[in-house]
Amino acid sequence: AGGPETPRGSAPGGVVDLRELLAVSVLAAVRGGEEVKRVREGNVLNAKAKGKTREGAEEQLTSGDLLSNRRMFYLLKSAFPAVQINSEERVDTAEQETVTWDRSIPEDIKQKIQPREVPAESVTVWIDPLDATQEYTEDLRQYVTTMVCVAVNGKPVIGVIHKPFSAYTAWAMVDGGSNVKPRSSYNEKSPRIIVSRSHAGKVEQVARQTFGNKTVIIPAGGAGYKVLALLDVAEKNQEEADVYIHVTYIKKWDICAGNAVLRALGGHMTTLTGEEISYTGSDGNEGGLIASINMNHKALIEKLPDLEKTSHK
Repeated sequence: AGGPETPRGSAPGGVVDLRELLAVSVLAAVRGGEEVKRVREGNVLNAKAKGKTREGAEEQLTSGDLLSNRRMFYLLKSAFPAVQINSEERVDTAEQETVTWDRSIPEDIKQKIQPREVPAESVTVWIDPLDATQEYTEDLRQYVTTMVCVAVNGKPVIGVIHKPFSAYTAWAMVDGGSNVKPRSSYNEKSPRIIVSRSHAGKVEQVARQTFGNKTVIIPAGGAGYKVLALLDVAEKNQEEADVYIHVTYIKKWDICAGNAVLRALGGHMTTLTGEEISYTGSDGNEGGLIASINMNHKALIEKLPDLEKTSHK
């Protein structure tokens, strides 16, 4: 009695209010984005290779990744200490910083989202502190996002995708609400397919065989950017697409936020064989992915039998 208020979700067996977690997730994505933008505009990236992808491409790590990760991780951890947080970058406890949340909830979230409590142990948070690092090093700023996803019992429930260089933020909660909408029209007969810049050639031939020669292939960077391409986003540097396809292994922090946003809006993101992606356990998704909204997702999957063969490479 008389001591400081204990944050929700701070003890085993506690509960978490998903509306509060959405509010702090939006704040974390924005704060991380501030670090990403500051480092890029200062042109002191300190880029270095952190290893190779399965396809043999160099993976880059920059000061923007690390500083954004630190800011996002500790903000979420201080607000919800008992919640498991999975992040793309390793958190160095020697660099711990005190980042507090004042527990305020933005008006647009208050208006659209009702409080909803779930057990803290059922929640997993996935952080991507800088999506499209390769493009970030090339100064292709439109592709860069910071993302937070909340999964409950492995299902993506909250998604936040923030574009640091234009200050645009999309958020959504399944069975709750969102600040973004699907686009009004999609072309199922000759869809525009958005794919990774590095995989465009691999996808193009099969896509044209499947959907016809009128199919448009859009190479782009960043999983967050590609999901936003399926939505009604008022951004001058945001391309529009009908389907998002990825044919190789991909990490869950790259796709969880987009998966949650699409689910909240009635869309789908599955493996290439139509399986739901679980956001527990390992941090990788082996089965490739296909994402769509306001389209016959099952029919799309049935058209893509050849792509699944390449997804485990």
